[in-house]
Amino acid sequence: MSYLKNAFREVNNPHDFKQEYLSSTEHSFCEACDNIAQKQTSNFLEIATLEQLKRLHKNNTFSAARRKFYSMVLLTGGSVQETIGYHTYTFGPGVLYFIPESQLHAIHHWSEDVTGYHCIFDADYFLLCLKNQVKLHQYPFFQHDKKPFIRLAPAETDMVAGLFNKLRKEYCHRQTFNDDLLVRLYLNVLLIETERIFLTQHSEGDTHMPRKEQLVASFKNLVSKHYQDYKLVSEYAKLLFVNPHHLNDTVKEITGQSASSFIHRQLITEAKAQLIQGNHTIADIAGHLNFTDQSYFCRFFKKQTGITPMQYRNGHRHHSH
Repeated sequence: MSYLKNAFREVNNPHDFKQEYLSSTEHSFCEACDNIAQKQTSNFLEIATLEQLKRLHKNNTFSAARRKFYSMVLLTGGSVQETIGYHTYTFGPGVLYFIPESQLHAIHHWSEDVTGYHCIFDADYFLLCLKNQVKLHQYPFFQHDKKPFIRLAPAETDMVAGLFNKLRKEYCHRQTFNDDLLVRLYLNVLLIETERIFLTQHSEGDTHMPRKEQLVASFKNLVSKHYQDYKLVSEYAKLLFVNPHHLNDTVKEITGQSASSFIHRQLITEAKAQLIQGNHTIADIAGHLNFTDQSYFCRFFKKQTGITPMQYRNGHRHHSH
């Protein structure tokens, strides 16, 4: 596990992704994408076939990096060998695998005959769709203590491939923001269908994790449940019966980020969801998240995002109905 202690490159968005893995950073996977992309904010989704990515791969292998977004990969042909977190996997046809946000990831080999779909998106893109939708971290396949893959039956592979293909076509042909909303709905359908399959295969606990990874996974699960009430690393350390410094050092070693950053991100994600999915006042949202007052919440939000809550809401108003 010594490799986890090293500093790894961070891949933050589609441009970084192309720069890290592909021979062309300017390559667009659909002709219509640039039209609406200029109107978009920082949120993003990008989907391509594995055949397209394989042709553009600049290396045969890629050293470990941390993707700061979510990835879903469907393998319909060929084989791949990749490290996700602390485990190296070899996948063949009929496997759907996942790379959670901030997870350590490396590509060791893609066969020449690889086929399938590759989709990346960030939390903001997912947020701009349904009110009160399931949050990304609640999907089991994006939780760090769950297996990051499912093996699909032939009929399931066809169904999931059909959803990926529909998502890709809708994304590439979108012209209006209503078209973009439809893409987000298809993304939600894909995630919900995937969760159904995942839960039937993983009803019991997963394989044993190394102790440090288990501590980090437990910490993240606690944050997802208690972020409104507990905002200090020391409070989570107490719940986990560990020293706060030990907790922070372990989270930093495994994820490359401080423990407090996960707490802050959870708060920001919930704040963004409430800002763009409802009509609550800024004061109401601050109160719901248990901030002492509205001004403190606004300062916190701006420190984390670079803009005020109202600026964020106004910037996404065109997505609401």
